[in-house]
Amino acid sequence: MGLSYEETRQKRVEENKKRLDELNLIHLSHSLNTLSPKSTPMKKVSKARTLEKKLAPDTPVRRSARVASNPAPVYAEVGLPKIYSPRRSYGVARRDLSNRVYATEEERAYTIDEAEKLEVKLKEEGFPTLVRPMLPSHTSGGFWLGLPIEFCRSSLPHNDGMVTLVDEEGEEFPTVYLARKKGLSGGWKGFAQVHDLVDGDAVIFQVIKPSVLKVYILRASGLESSED
Repeated sequence: MGLSYEETRQKRVEENKKRLDELNLIHLSHSLNTLSPKSTPMKKVSKARTLEKKLAPDTPVRRSARVASNPAPVYAEVGLPKIYSPRRSYGVARRDLSNRVYATEEERAYTIDEAEKLEVKLKEEGFPTLVRPMLPSHTSGGFWLGLPIEFCRSSLPHNDGMVTLVDEEGEEFPTVYLARKKGLSGGWKGFAQVHDLVDGDAVIFQVIKPSVLKVYILRASGLESSED
């Protein structure tokens, strides 16, 4: 008579247990469970090593044999000179931008009209001229004077350099001309302050020599006297 299912299962369980005892796997699993877990130690991160090579003060610098006979190069910043604003004896007070006065449309129209009349007479002398109405950015704050592209191309240097402004009294004011930006930078502030330029004034530039501009100023304040 064959064995029942339960008898067959029990027989296999006993056989498997016997095999495990022979391999000693049960005792090995118990011993592993009793061991306390150990944390893996963190590796120390070493600092990046940098190689520093220190040379003695009198150690000659190695140079290519091809250029060894040439004089050692001298590296220095090359740029345009700094312009310091000239000051007359009467001086010019620092402007208070909070009390800045803006020109009226009538004042602007008046100075431009007067400047154009004077420009007609100046053109008879055969020199290039330019009428430039003054804005707040020209006479206070940034003190940057941009110029028309065509005037710069035809009458001013093609590279950065110095442009001298000569007022109606013959006094000279060196300014920095930036060819790429098409305008006057350093030195223009001093000229504007010394001549008390304000918003609404009009300035005529007359090219009398290469990089030399004669300057004529038409005042917006002249409108009041013209109406009297």
